[in-house]
Amino acid sequence: MELAGLASYGIFFATLAGIYAVSTLGLNMQWGYTGIFNLGVGAFYAVGAYASAILTAPANPQHLGGFGLPLLVGMLGAMLFAGILAGLIGLITLNLRTDYLAIATIGIAEIVRLVLKNEGWLTNGVRGIAGIPRPFSVLEPFWRDVAYLGLVLLAVLIVYLAIERAHVSPWGRVLRAIRENEPATLAAGKDVLRFRLEAFVIGSMAMGLAGALYTHFVSFISPEAFQPEFATFIVWVMLIAGGSGNNRGAVLGAFVIWGIWSGTEILTEQLPQDWVTRAGALRILLIGILLELILLTRPAGLLPERPPRSRRD
Repeated sequence: MELAGLASYGIFFATLAGIYAVSTLGLNMQWGYTGIFNLGVGAFYAVGAYASAILTAPANPQHLGGFGLPLLVGMLGAMLFAGILAGLIGLITLNLRTDYLAIATIGIAEIVRLVLKNEGWLTNGVRGIAGIPRPFSVLEPFWRDVAYLGLVLLAVLIVYLAIERAHVSPWGRVLRAIRENEPATLAAGKDVLRFRLEAFVIGSMAMGLAGALYTHFVSFISPEAFQPEFATFIVWVMLIAGGSGNNRGAVLGAFVIWGIWSGTEILTEQLPQDWVTRAGALRILLIGILLELILLTRPAGLLPERPPRSRRD
């Protein structure tokens, strides 16, 4: 039983880390490649989660839904709605300076969270959406979880390969030029706003996909799951710790930081009862200290960015 429990926990851990890896890869497209300072990751993650839940969940008079569509349609819908939201936001905000863009995206993420929390007809408000279908339900619980882990890892691989291919393409070279020297890129005749918008939308679609993977894993979502510390802050820590501008670093950072975050939960459970209520703040403090140590010792992350190879190499 001990071995079975350890295996089940390992599957649970790897599944959540893989979901975060998809979101971190999307952020790497925005910040690591293009220099877009998006502090509203949670908005696209939440929109993807709710879009897939509404499209696939059975009928419920308490919220919009009842479409009962297949999982694949839900995931594609999550990416579509996250991409549409990113396009609308990007047209308004991507001309802002980096610091103002960060402020704007924080505000937008909070607006999205409050809409999900207060529009009961759409999302059932704080009570959330339950009964979200899980794939592979015909299998035994253990093998169902193994199969879902395989699906998540497949999503990580597809997103990773797609972004890697974009990275070494002429389009990816323009993104890096924008990040390094936007005025020079403008002088070279490139439509900087269009390229930034494309990178912003593609990265946000990956975040929407991560939200869909999450919602079908836990079968229940509520606005509390998309608090900034869980949906935005930790994704940034994963990218910076792993290595901004390096897709392998983004994936590695997701697994390493999620491992530390999960480990701190075990440690905080050993604290005196009076301290248990403060455990969440202590865990965030620990992650912040860890990030500072990484920035001091390895400022480029665990896997620093490398010059991309040509597709002919």
